[in-house]
Amino acid sequence: MECFETVKSHKTVWIIVLVAAILCFICCFCYFFVRKSDSDSLKEIQSIAYDTEKESAPSDITENYVEPPVNFTELKKQNPDIYAWINISGTVIDYPILRSDDDNSYYLEHTVEGKRSVYGSIYTEYYNDKEFDDFNTLIYGHNMKNGTMFGSLKKYRDRTFFEKNQYINIYMPGRIMKYRIFAAYVYDDRHILLSFDFDEEEVRSSYLDMIFSTRKMNANIDDSVEVTENDKIITLSTCTSNDEERYLVQAVLTEDSRNQ
Repeated sequence: MECFETVKSHKTVWIIVLVAAILCFICCFCYFFVRKSDSDSLKEIQSIAYDTEKESAPSDITENYVEPPVNFTELKKQNPDIYAWINISGTVIDYPILRSDDDNSYYLEHTVEGKRSVYGSIYTEYYNDKEFDDFNTLIYGHNMKNGTMFGSLKKYRDRTFFEKNQYINIYMPGRIMKYRIFAAYVYDDRHILLSFDFDEEEVRSSYLDMIFSTRKMNANIDDSVEVTENDKIITLSTCTSNDEERYLVQAVLTEDSRNQ
């Protein structure tokens, strides 16, 4: 009788293990399926953006109109919240920039297609204008382990990579902007736009002084790049393994086709 109970007990354990293994397999399959679907969506939006055969905006919209390499006419058909495009050579960062005028955190967890996803999108908040005319425009993206979205920003921890890949392109309808990276470092998780009054010249000046005095481990600062309180900068912000930190890559506007 005791032997029979032992066999029965072992059989129950194996059934539990088998069911757990099947459930684990199903969960993993669903996880990778969703991830692949999100990755395919990124490739699709890039394909749409660089499809020059489809209709694009006319070239006589404004006096300083410059045709960007991105087809915003087609992109806005996908989502009217797309208002710019970011491209960084040496990385996989080649994505649309979106902004929701109703919910600042919407694109933290939604794709360009509006699907809920851990990938989210590259986005800005309504604290910044859409013309990149603010002193500091914050651009957010997830630090994905596969390197997509802003996952490849971590490459800037390497000094050699930092020195060889210092330019960011921002495209807008009829406009091209080029930025030069001058800083890449870990910062705390404060909301920069709500923590500094950049309308004040002294605040802008002291903020830049703080950046250029950064001497933390894995921080790369290019002192040869001149940045003043009257310049326009962008800050790319992504998370780290520490919830109380953010990794920032900052660049200053050096060329703007609108002003040529």
